[in-house]
Amino acid sequence: MAKKLVMIGNGMAGIRTIEEILKINRNLYEITIFGKEPHPNYNRIQLSTVLQGDTTINDIILNDLAWYEENGIQLYTGEEVIQINPERKVVISDIGRETPYDELILATGSVPFILPIPGADKHGVTGFRDIQDCETMIETSKKYKKAVVIGGGLLGLEAARGLLNLGMEVDVVHLLEHLMEKQLDETASKMLEKELAAQGMNFLMKTETAEIIGSERVEGIRFKDGSETKADLVVMAVGIVPNVRLAKDGGLYVNRGIVVDDYMQTSIPGVYAVGECAEHREITYGLVAPLYEQGKVLAEHICGIPTKRYEGSVTGTQLKVSDVDLYSAGEIFEDNTTKAVKVHNEFDGIYKKVLIRDNRIVGIVLYGNTSDSSRLYRMMIKQEDIQSMTNFAFLQAEGGNAENNDVASMPDDELVCGCNGVTKGTIVEAIKTQGLTSVAEVGGCTNAGRSCGRCKPLISNILEYTLGDEFDKTAPKETLCTCTTLSRDEVVAEIREKGLTNVKEVMNVLGWKQEEGCTKCRPALNYYLGMIYPEYKDDRDSRLVNEKMHANIQKDGTYTVVPRMYGGVTNAEDLKKIAEVAEKYNVPLLKLTGGQRIALMGIKKDELPDIWEELGMPSGYAYGKTLRTVKTCVGAKFCRYGTQDSMGLGIELEKRFERLDTPHKVKMGVSACPRNCAESGIKDVGIVGIDGGWEIYVGGNGGTDLKAADLLTTVKTEEEVYTLVGAYLQYYRETAAYLERTSKWLERVGLEHVKEVLSDKSFVKDLNERINKTLERYSEPWKDAIEDKEIRDRYYTTRKVTLPIQ
Repeated sequence: MAKKLVMIGNGMAGIRTIEEILKINRNLYEITIFGKEPHPNYNRIQLSTVLQGDTTINDIILNDLAWYEENGIQLYTGEEVIQINPERKVVISDIGRETPYDELILATGSVPFILPIPGADKHGVTGFRDIQDCETMIETSKKYKKAVVIGGGLLGLEAARGLLNLGMEVDVVHLLEHLMEKQLDETASKMLEKELAAQGMNFLMKTETAEIIGSERVEGIRFKDGSETKADLVVMAVGIVPNVRLAKDGGLYVNRGIVVDDYMQTSIPGVYAVGECAEHREITYGLVAPLYEQGKVLAEHICGIPTKRYEGSVTGTQLKVSDVDLYSAGEIFEDNTTKAVKVHNEFDGIYKKVLIRDNRIVGIVLYGNTSDSSRLYRMMIKQEDIQSMTNFAFLQAEGGNAENNDVASMPDDELVCGCNGVTKGTIVEAIKTQGLTSVAEVGGCTNAGRSCGRCKPLISNILEYTLGDEFDKTAPKETLCTCTTLSRDEVVAEIREKGLTNVKEVMNVLGWKQEEGCTKCRPALNYYLGMIYPEYKDDRDSRLVNEKMHANIQKDGTYTVVPRMYGGVTNAEDLKKIAEVAEKYNVPLLKLTGGQRIALMGIKKDELPDIWEELGMPSGYAYGKTLRTVKTCVGAKFCRYGTQDSMGLGIELEKRFERLDTPHKVKMGVSACPRNCAESGIKDVGIVGIDGGWEIYVGGNGGTDLKAADLLTTVKTEEEVYTLVGAYLQYYRETAAYLERTSKWLERVGLEHVKEVLSDKSFVKDLNERINKTLERYSEPWKDAIEDKEIRDRYYTTRKVTLPIQ
């Protein structure tokens, strides 16, 4: 029986540890993870890029909810562990949940240090540590204009740059004379200050904050010298402290952090700590590279694999602010035991300093050109003797070329991705043996480039150097996922040519790199097989988590059930069922959706079978890559402006095409007149009633990438609508990539091309025959409504029921 492993904390260091454990033995532990934030694991390093507008929250998710499900991990988001009981070997959460453990990992991270000054608790004062802090700053920027960042270190400058991008005026308050004084010497710091001032930051140096002023909300800051500055938002970025309260209360030995040995073991057997909360040899680390090193050592140790001790890390720092390129590692300042070699090119804004002791590099500061950072860092770590190098030879790559020549001269053991500890040799080997052709594939295979992302240009150079003429930098092939080097079209062609009939067979015959595939390729293969073979039996284990559960998983781990209401039309009987279920199960929220449905939100996983049974209604497929909704207006039967029966047409469209698997979700709208009350002009398929017929619009999108639908054609009869919509959907099914919305697909293949295809009546007939054949295989899948086998088996053995089939 698997041992119980509980981890407190859902951040980068902890989840990397879990990833390493799964690589070694995915069946060794039954894993439970508690995360205080209501999110899956995300890349905290990239929060600054979210704030600066370069990425979104979704872009920085490292492991989505499907990953936890796929690996059998019980994740509790938005739930904080408040007590550890080492004697009973249980942890207790803030909702009273008691969870036993055999082994416990503390990955509680750190918290921002908030200055203990009057007014620090006012509205508008925040740290910069998590997604909520990011969202606070973004929302504040929509209403207010003046921000003050306290702290001129790495985090403070990244926050300041982001606030500038959000349109705010920004003061940076720093207690000392130089910015980033822990990473930069005076020369580099002054260069950085000059550059950032040119970007719009206003610096208040050698200034100490005394008080935050205002009533309930911050209105300004008063300094120790009596001066003041206005502020609508104050961001505290003066440092972080290890989050040790839980460990301390649980009786673990705590100094600044949770004290651990070389295997990340705490003072209590069976309890480990990793990441920013851990103190190793009197040092705590705030950068990701040493945290990943700790995670690897801990994973091997906890799985019983002989491993090297963790002996500490030498770290390097890079700043992620637009138009600024700097790097530092090791010692920064000269003393009487070191000699400095410097290059200072004020014209080009380049500064390089290398500190040397006993003919070995002990420190690096680079500003304006950091292309030599990896090589110099490797020389420092390996303590290479530079006595034989003349002049400034060690300051630049041989031949002076910062790209391919540098790659050619790099030894195989040189670190390319410092965050993840990936060397050039590892990347080259993966490219050659796995057939990798893109930076994304290298990241998926080796983890290189998946953290701060600064090494991606170098990875691209290694690809070009390794592949030679085969590397196409301008048009890299878009593969299905990192498990394969094949594109979507190649995979589909191979399935057809070789007659492959199930997901495992496809992965085996086509040489998948990961035997079980991943959460990206398994649903895609399942869809392509169903698109190719109308009689294909769906592989529910390859579905995304929402489709497995027939409900939408929410960020707190509960689910939303959405029964179908054809065309947005309901009746008293169905409304009564929903009300009775909501009352019986204390459903926290009933929400009228934009798709004219009633959503039951906040439902527990083990309640889903009973709720579906008692509702006795078909699913609205609010979770599916299928036809979601057909939104309708009241139409000619009730509206004095209506020219057509929009409700009747909408209901018939929904009944014809419900449950149809499509590459992505499909939404329709039917409006009875050009006033478009059903928003038909921004749907995947929109139908608009006109005098004597219908207009058919396609390729609209009402999401973040708003796009108006294009007029496909005008028809006279409802039967023509059904025929053309069926042909259009089937052509989309057969030619789109999995997870490609109709708007993107139509943009790629071209509206005129689609019009030409649908002008061929014989081909339209064939397309409809194929879609009708596919529709024959669907029936309401309530007997398989819950794909969680443990729950389903328990449910059906304790209750002999047959779920209703509509």
